[in-house]
Amino acid sequence: MKNSVSHSGSAAEVGHPGAGAAQPAPLSLRAAYLFAAAAGLAVANVYYAQPLLDSIAGEFGIARSTIGIVVTVTQICYALGLLLIVPLGDLLNRRKLIGAQMLLSVAALLAVGLSSSSATLFVGMAAVGGLAVVTQTLVAYAAALASPAERGRIVGLVTSGIVIGILLARSFAGLLADMGGWRAVYFASAALTSVMAVALLRTLPLREPASESVTYPGLLRSMLLLFAQERILRVRAVLAMLIFAAFSILWTSLVLPLSAPPFSLSHTAIGAFGLAGAAGAMAAARAGRLADRGLGQRTTGAALLLLLVSWLPIGMTPHSLFALLAGIVLLDAAVQAVHVTNQSLILAVRPEARSRLTAGYMMFYSFGSAAGSIASTMTYHASGWTGVCLLGAAVSAAALLFWLFTRRP
Repeated sequence: MKNSVSHSGSAAEVGHPGAGAAQPAPLSLRAAYLFAAAAGLAVANVYYAQPLLDSIAGEFGIARSTIGIVVTVTQICYALGLLLIVPLGDLLNRRKLIGAQMLLSVAALLAVGLSSSSATLFVGMAAVGGLAVVTQTLVAYAAALASPAERGRIVGLVTSGIVIGILLARSFAGLLADMGGWRAVYFASAALTSVMAVALLRTLPLREPASESVTYPGLLRSMLLLFAQERILRVRAVLAMLIFAAFSILWTSLVLPLSAPPFSLSHTAIGAFGLAGAAGAMAAARAGRLADRGLGQRTTGAALLLLLVSWLPIGMTPHSLFALLAGIVLLDAAVQAVHVTNQSLILAVRPEARSRLTAGYMMFYSFGSAAGSIASTMTYHASGWTGVCLLGAAVSAAALLFWLFTRRP
């Protein structure tokens, strides 16, 4: 397979010191779809556990009230990966960095599938979470290769792949768990990740990344400077933390009422609910185009209002699964629209630091997801599904109020 992006003109990459007049070839649509598929497969590794929590809890003797810690460990290590690995995209050859992360992910997935105790399970999950940040390296790289007029569209396309990966992760995990047990999910993912690693290594451009001559410690310190210097990064990072806390509050606890009486649904049926969020993928692509047209603030406000409203039908779950489906569609579409708008606005700020901008922003995403996961299962244990929905609505309202107080004309 030939590289889908030209290898010439590496010195002219956006933001590279000493760049000449020539510009790199824009990212082809074929390459963009591969980026989206790879990003979706990588991020799915973080979400496979959600519909499997009851099975994992039963096998390892973990209390149902604390089983959310499996997801939390993965999310915390994802945050560490964002801090320590993703910024390397501004310093190292991105092709080698992405390939190495994918191959190491294969080993981590196999470790989870072969785990014999809760301790080895947590170690494997931690490695899976830390290495899954290759998703964000791919997003930053796609943004760097896209033309300025198409950047929002390309970011939206890759994010659509991520959304689909998250949605299919639940359905895929539920189906395989019913057929061969929860371990089969991680063995299958290891095989798919191996295939994707080969495809990426054959397709990604060989060019060196745009970066300044800085050391690794200096690269990490510069992330703090970016937060100090760029208000848009601070505001959009807080929004990411809040919206993904709400997102995680729903999806972490959803398996608990659906797997218990009166529903007693199978893993396959529970995983299929993720498909209801397919609207999120369409919202992601559309939001990227709106950001390219300068409508990012309007999109954000409308989506945050939609997020708050979504908890009303979600709260009706004990009485109607159709209401739950409607609420999932609204919530996923709202979260992904805000997420893509955030990324499109942030990645346009400092071209030479796109990996660091992505890492800093996504750390807040990960913090929100981890906090939402653990708070969700604890709240469900204490107050049931009604408590979970009130918690999700409160976090969504906080996001809307934060946007109202921080938006500027």
